[in-house]
Amino acid sequence: MTDSAPPRRPRVRAPELIGKGGWLNTGEREYTLSDLRGRIVVLDFWTFCCINCLHVLDELRELEHRHPDTVVVIGVHSPKFAHEAEHGAVVDAVERYGVAHPVLDDPELATWKQYAVRAWPTLVVIDPEGYVVAQHAGEGHVHAIERLVTELEAEHGAKGTLRRGDGPYVPPEPEPTVLRFPGKALPLPSGSLLVSDTTRHQLVELAADGETVVRRIGQGGRGLTDGPEDRARFQEPQGLALLPDGTVVVADTVNHALRRFDPETGRTTTLAGTGHQWMQGAATSGPAREVDLSSPWDVAWWQDKVWIAMAGVHQLWTYDPEDGTVAVAAGTTNEGLVDGPAAEAWFAQPSGLAATADRLWLADSETSALRWVDPDGAVHTAVGTGLFDFGHRDGAAGQALFQHPLGVTALPDGSVAVADTYNHALRRFDPETGEVTTLATDLREPSDAVLVGEDIVVVESARHRLTRLRLPEEAVRVEPVTHRTRRAATEVAPGRLRLDVVFQAPQGQKLDTRYGPSTRLLVSSTPPELLLKGEGAGTDLSRELELDAIVREGVLHISAMAASCDDDPANEYPACHVHQQDWGVPVRLTEGATDRLPLVLAGLDEQESGPQTP
Repeated sequence: MTDSAPPRRPRVRAPELIGKGGWLNTGEREYTLSDLRGRIVVLDFWTFCCINCLHVLDELRELEHRHPDTVVVIGVHSPKFAHEAEHGAVVDAVERYGVAHPVLDDPELATWKQYAVRAWPTLVVIDPEGYVVAQHAGEGHVHAIERLVTELEAEHGAKGTLRRGDGPYVPPEPEPTVLRFPGKALPLPSGSLLVSDTTRHQLVELAADGETVVRRIGQGGRGLTDGPEDRARFQEPQGLALLPDGTVVVADTVNHALRRFDPETGRTTTLAGTGHQWMQGAATSGPAREVDLSSPWDVAWWQDKVWIAMAGVHQLWTYDPEDGTVAVAAGTTNEGLVDGPAAEAWFAQPSGLAATADRLWLADSETSALRWVDPDGAVHTAVGTGLFDFGHRDGAAGQALFQHPLGVTALPDGSVAVADTYNHALRRFDPETGEVTTLATDLREPSDAVLVGEDIVVVESARHRLTRLRLPEEAVRVEPVTHRTRRAATEVAPGRLRLDVVFQAPQGQKLDTRYGPSTRLLVSSTPPELLLKGEGAGTDLSRELELDAIVREGVLHISAMAASCDDDPANEYPACHVHQQDWGVPVRLTEGATDRLPLVLAGLDEQESGPQTP
């Protein structure tokens, strides 16, 4: 008699958790995996610059709430930017984004490498006996992980290997500052300043001195509630813009919504968004209250519309107050730096906007770039080269470098100031000369700046204050510093490289081929010379690339999409789903290395699998 049960997958023992930066949110205690034996552990490999990582933090809150005595989430902070490798910056980020679980600071990517992680964010599930049972790259997988958690609770509860109880999280002591990680500021016609007090989920009106509190708007806890200033609720609000009628539009970032605050009445109402995050396949235009948004980070009034830096999907959207609609204005949702017509441009977490008569300036944070949109909708880059080049260097725009800027301010002479966040600096770009200079340094994570008379008021987010500066006649000179991403490169052989994007429709679904191919693959590279063959779009998820041996290092930009529908013959109108993933894969050309690059495009209901390695 044969056993018809499916064979068990080989079990992989989870590598130990190591990180030179130590542990946060544990009351200074250090943990090993053996300390967590008996619990279901979810490792969240994240970096605080990454909007997808911030989305996963929000998703994990629900998982932690529903399984408080069986699941332990451990954040493994794995930096991309040089600033993110600073321990103090990680401490700030953990508080800024309300991370309510232990975090291992891994500035040298030691644990990242042990788990063969290749993308931010990545989630790894470890069972109560210390074995890896699932690994997912990207966002949108927590619902699948919760099903697995339920199965593991039942399995290990029956075996006696599940240990319930309180987790290792120890909350830090709150700090009594007036502002806590403020995001953006706005001068009001009354002469006061309105500030988004991001971590406290409020708006704060300050007197003209930038210090005295006039009033607080919002209860102070997470929520999406309209009403008077003592009842309204926000969730990590950021951008602010004054509308012609004197009201203020607010980018309510984690609520995925636009709100309107009326300084006269003190009331807050919702203008746009449903409170749910936009996902591939959802509507991209329509009545504003019926269309999902995705992490709106800043807003600006330009060309009779509210322009929205939609960081969560790497696009610019608009809100039209005349007809109450929203629509995509520029960007494809692909992450990168590509100029050209609005519908073809690529952005990477646009996070700051500033309007002039003939340009909409934007800080494109993940490409460390300053860019602009002209009145015809074309997108241009003033400073910046791509996702993995950053630093602090003044000079000609083609050579200058920023590091993850979050704010931009139009100055009276036609130049623009850039809140160069991870360089702790205020920079200036002059379109007339094409030169970048440094206006001020020693600013702690500046996220915005506004003009007040002859001064510029900088939002020092990590110092929890507004700082008033007089614009100097001469820029401060600093030594140039150049960085590249800390993520380890994948070694591949020069010449032919087989790219295979592996996709399997989730259980109960099938590929949707009713109207032709249901898959799409887009490939490009930085620098462009890296790819001799294989660039462009196609419908096959496998492709033969050819890499130029002369170009020793670079980044392959890969975007894959697949559409599937529910596979139920009895259902006349099956639901359909779009699955998309973008990768930026640093590669180093090495003789004798692998000639195949496999990537997994995860279905929304993907069956759990072990770690994927190239």
